[in-house]
Amino acid sequence: MSKKRRGVPGGMPGGGGAGMGGMMAQLQKMQADMAEAQEALEHETVEVSVGGGALTIVITGHQRVQSININPDVIDFEDEEWTTDLQDLLVSAVNQAIEQSQTMAAERMEKITGGLGDMLPPGMGGLMG
Repeated sequence: MSKKRRGVPGGMPGGGGAGMGGMMAQLQKMQADMAEAQEALEHETVEVSVGGGALTIVITGHQRVQSININPDVIDFEDEEWTTDLQDLLVSAVNQAIEQSQTMAAERMEKITGGLGDMLPPGMGGLMG
């Protein structure tokens, strides 16, 4: 003998659908705003300079390096270690540029989500990013 299940325990009776429709509209707007922000980040840049201006990197909000400028007037080519120094500066500048780019992107997304990702049930926070 099988029992037929009627209704869902704890379900929303009557007008519960209107509230969900409003929430869905808000989420759809947020999703559109996030897509727009992601597109804008593709063109926004961060500039990082290290070594007293010896090396400058420009990177986008999508962590794509657009340019690396080496200022030969600031580099001491007489020093036997100049290549090692330049390599160290490059690593430092790239890492700083990536960190600043990620921070910029996170701040843009936070403005849109307003911390909503922290309020979602476990496993759903990834939907916001």
